[in-house]
Amino acid sequence: MKRSGPLFTLLAGLLLALFMLSLNATTGTRSRTTGSDAPADAVSASPAPAVTATVSPGKRSPSPGPSKPEPTSTVPNADYAGRTDDDSSAVAVTLRDGKAVAYFCDGRDQESWLKGDVEADGSMRLTNRKNKAQVLTGKLAGKRITGTVDMGRRTYGFTADKSLKPNALYRATDTVADTEIDGGWVLLQDDSQVGILKRDGKASPAPRIDPETGTVTVDGEQITARPVTP
Repeated sequence: MKRSGPLFTLLAGLLLALFMLSLNATTGTRSRTTGSDAPADAVSASPAPAVTATVSPGKRSPSPGPSKPEPTSTVPNADYAGRTDDDSSAVAVTLRDGKAVAYFCDGRDQESWLKGDVEADGSMRLTNRKNKAQVLTGKLAGKRITGTVDMGRRTYGFTADKSLKPNALYRATDTVADTEIDGGWVLLQDDSQVGILKRDGKASPAPRIDPETGTVTVDGEQITARPVTP
């Protein structure tokens, strides 16, 4: 009996050690299983990536710029009429809201309609849209426009004073007896008129118009000339 006591103690210790080893192995397996096979809904959702708007090259959204004020002209609306320096021709200029239309006419066979802008200082460069070589260059100072009219072959100096009449520049376009009529008139301060009337493009001196009504008789038929504005 004295010899069997230590043997039982040794066996009991061995069994206890085996039990502890088995318990540790089982616990480790469970821990690893929980870490790797955890349910998907137990995993914290990673934050969604931030969305950054991109703009393709050449397609940038224009940023609204400051609104530009409408240009205003300091040049008063008025009509001007006068003669060339050599007294061979007449010139009329009508100004409206920073725009100008002018008519050069020798009363026989040479004429030109010209248009353009008027600068704030009263200067202007008007051109004939059908013949760019014809240019009126002028400057308004006080109640007078002085300048030149370049007709291509010749340049004329002119002076045009502010008209006291309601209008200084008239034009009529109509058809008389199957003939196309196109007439232009400059009304001067001394009540004289200078104009050209074209019949199917052929120029001749224009008949006198009535400044009060604008009526004019062409080949026995009465037509109406109207004031010209830009």
